[in-house]
Amino acid sequence: MSEALLKLEDVDTYYGQIHAVRGIGFEVRRGQVVTLLGANGAGKSTSLRTISGLVPARRGRILFEGVDITRLAAHRITRLGLVHVPEGRRIFKGMSVEENLDLGGFTLADREQTRRRREAAYAMFPILAERRHRDSSLLSGGEQQMLAIARALMSDPKLLLLDEPSMGLAPRLVQEIMRTIRRLNEAGTTVLLVEQNARLALQLAHYGCVLETGRIVLAGQAAALRADEGLARAYLGA
Repeated sequence: MSEALLKLEDVDTYYGQIHAVRGIGFEVRRGQVVTLLGANGAGKSTSLRTISGLVPARRGRILFEGVDITRLAAHRITRLGLVHVPEGRRIFKGMSVEENLDLGGFTLADREQTRRRREAAYAMFPILAERRHRDSSLLSGGEQQMLAIARALMSDPKLLLLDEPSMGLAPRLVQEIMRTIRRLNEAGTTVLLVEQNARLALQLAHYGCVLETGRIVLAGQAAALRADEGLARAYLGA
């Protein structure tokens, strides 16, 4: 079994007085896709924001490659190789596709390394190569999501956090984004995925955790969760 790349131990997160994440703990092993499932407001996105340092954990520990990152600033966590693609894509509008990608490579050592990573991103997403000089605000929703993922890949992350990558996309584009995530994982990228389409997420993932009101209420191999009809009715709205 592969080693734990990420480990959460009894993590609590608050928004003011709101207890958003309640004592969660799970592992993401190197080479896996792990998905966090649950209804809106269950604490999935907050969990990703806590891991990436955007929201501080009030209690517990977050370990990345055995290093305690619980109190690290978000930019320092990114430099360690943990990169977060937030919900809503958040590309830099008014800037070209290529300028967006280059900003994603801010941790890289030199221009040649940036060029190599950019060309790798274009190889993964050929449509972006065709649009490289276009204002990113003129891209379709699917193309913007591809750009958000490609920008994250510029730093060659060890762990990619993806928050709702299919949100707002047509079914055809959802399938394309899921195929992209599978290709990334097969190429060696470890992924922690929050996805509104639970069935698709479980088809893609190796392991899943179901959250309800900030707590993990069920966890297990994705195939077993996918086959559990009671789970689908109780927690996944299916």
